[in-house]
Amino acid sequence: MAGSGEVLLEVDGGVAIVTLNAPDRRNALNAPMADELIATFDEVDAKPEIGALVIRAEGKSFCAGGDVAMLTAAGKDPAAPEHYESMGKVYDSFYRLGQVRVPTVAAVRGSAVGAGMNMLLATDLRIVAKDARLLCGFLKRGMHPGGGHFVILSRLIGREAAAAMAIFGEEINGDKAVELGLAWQSVDDAAVESRALELAGRVAADPELARVTVGNFRKEVVNGAVGWDVAMQYERPAQMWSMRRSAQ
Repeated sequence: MAGSGEVLLEVDGGVAIVTLNAPDRRNALNAPMADELIATFDEVDAKPEIGALVIRAEGKSFCAGGDVAMLTAAGKDPAAPEHYESMGKVYDSFYRLGQVRVPTVAAVRGSAVGAGMNMLLATDLRIVAKDARLLCGFLKRGMHPGGGHFVILSRLIGREAAAAMAIFGEEINGDKAVELGLAWQSVDDAAVESRALELAGRVAADPELARVTVGNFRKEVVNGAVGWDVAMQYERPAQMWSMRRSAQ
């Protein structure tokens, strides 16, 4: 698939390995990168021989959230069509990850902030480095959380921990993520991707069964008081307002 090279796709033994490859900006998401992610997830869905997906990142950060330049521009006039569209593409990228038809694993090293948290929360399972830095970070930037953040965070870790992280700004490492139920396992940084690939390879051995099973798994797991799709729209006006206020 042609693109900027900021999103890479490799298929190995039935496992799609999607790499965020913009380390110079800590893999922060902008509209073009989001478009590439969505196209990549579409490509994965179109290949029946793929039975699992691992999302990983190059560099020292998994994903630093939304690109600062994009957020700054949008903050000047969040309702401007081009800014509204660019923010929407970022939302759509991690939401689309959550709808990929195969089981998904996030291999998380370094930091994940804001939209980067949403990206890892979108997956079915997370393997994180012990020294990972996981931070919601929206309020620290003067922004209301977006992308359905409250729903996809609280459905994993519950009300109290979600309040601590999303409202009160608590940062956690990999071991704490496992304790809270945000991740399945924390391992040394060097072992994160191999462990994620091991798990993905196991389920990818039978791609057809993997797709049916994960589809029903997602339907049957309780997703919160409102659905993720509803939460994204509920949070969006508040986030747009907060961005505009910060730019004034």
